[in-house]
Amino acid sequence: MQVIYEDNHIIIVSKEAGEIVQGDKTGDPPLSDVVAAYLKEKYSKPGNVFVGVTHRLDRPVSGIVVFAKTSKALSRMNAVFREGKVDKRYLAIVKNKPMSNEDELTGWIVRNEKQNRSYVYDHEVPGSKKAVLRYRVIGASDRYWLIEVELETGRHHQIRCQLASIGSPIKGDLKYGAERSNPDGSISLHAYSITFEHPVSHIKINAKAPLPKDSLWQSFSNMIES
Repeated sequence: MQVIYEDNHIIIVSKEAGEIVQGDKTGDPPLSDVVAAYLKEKYSKPGNVFVGVTHRLDRPVSGIVVFAKTSKALSRMNAVFREGKVDKRYLAIVKNKPMSNEDELTGWIVRNEKQNRSYVYDHEVPGSKKAVLRYRVIGASDRYWLIEVELETGRHHQIRCQLASIGSPIKGDLKYGAERSNPDGSISLHAYSITFEHPVSHIKINAKAPLPKDSLWQSFSNMIES
């Protein structure tokens, strides 16, 4: 975990692939506990430390996560996310270049909880939720393409299944059609930046997470806007 931004109300950290944001049935220590331990030690706080989860990232995904340090900040950040007042940008590495260099994808996603995966349809079906994202191709290597994704909605596995639906599954994402897994179990999807109005001070927050350290991600570093 790397701290990117912190004040009295929120803390923004960079999550490594493989970490879970919130406790689940695996029983593995979640990032929320890691953040709480960090705050407890940094400020020598007695007793429990409040850390509120405002949003989540899938376990194999790396990048930015925002936590609230107070209950007031949590309720206000929840409203910010619920009302869509957050600009979230992701970077994805894919093997198959999309047909269009940039496009808006609209679909209807159905989540299958037993399989822990989602299915996207080109029309509304029972139990579906509308999913919208925009993407653009911003770089290429010998074998892979780098895509920037901007989410308009935040559905379960949205980027993963929508990119797979156009024939460009994310590298390492076996669940959605990648040919092979990544050695570390990650998928090549990175929550790169987040922009929103601070829920208490109302200043503009624009935070970016450093790229994963592996050589493929680093080979794309000069193609990404700073």
